[in-house]
Amino acid sequence: MFKVNDNYLKLPGSYLFSTIGKKVNAYSAAHPDKKIIRLGIGDVTQPLAPAIIDALHGAVDEMGKAETFHGYAPDLGYEFLRNAIAENDYKARGCDIAPDEIFVSDGAKCDCGNIQEIFSLDNKIAVCDPVYPVYVDSNVMAGRTGTYDPKSETWSDVIYMPCLAENGNGTLRSDLLFKEYALEGSCVDALTIYVVVFATKYRSYYVLVSLYVLNA
Repeated sequence: MFKVNDNYLKLPGSYLFSTIGKKVNAYSAAHPDKKIIRLGIGDVTQPLAPAIIDALHGAVDEMGKAETFHGYAPDLGYEFLRNAIAENDYKARGCDIAPDEIFVSDGAKCDCGNIQEIFSLDNKIAVCDPVYPVYVDSNVMAGRTGTYDPKSETWSDVIYMPCLAENGNGTLRSDLLFKEYALEGSCVDALTIYVVVFATKYRSYYVLVSLYVLNA
């Protein structure tokens, strides 16, 4: 007889962005004259650049010809793509990153959720507050977060690092982390999994956010 993972039952009743969507729809219906600035899901607001459209069309055409057809990609991603990333995103900016150090996946969110499978359930995690919901929810489903307090909307076994002006708005600094969260002086091995978010004139980059505290 199959059994359900009881940790799924610990999740709060609704996914954050679903709740935001319902509240936005209700507000829009009640105030149709109001313009809403949406700060929920980071949806796109502008059409794709012509270079991207051309590349997508070219890739579709390749899939229609036997001599250029591609099946599943290699485990680390296509070599030509990893070479392009190494040269244009890193070496062009002075970073000595080799193609074999690059892994092309379907997104950092999935990776940050899936990589926890290699860690024991008795490891603690620390997250920025606020944080993207999946980084906490995936640990809830794994059974690593303890009990939920609906009043504070926090988990008993999760270390929260609030984004405040006093700590650099969530900057991950070990001196503040270990002192503020009573980890200073203990034998701590920590692994930081981060997804940085920043942008340049031509590209947007995404990065952070879980700290696994091992053997604390």
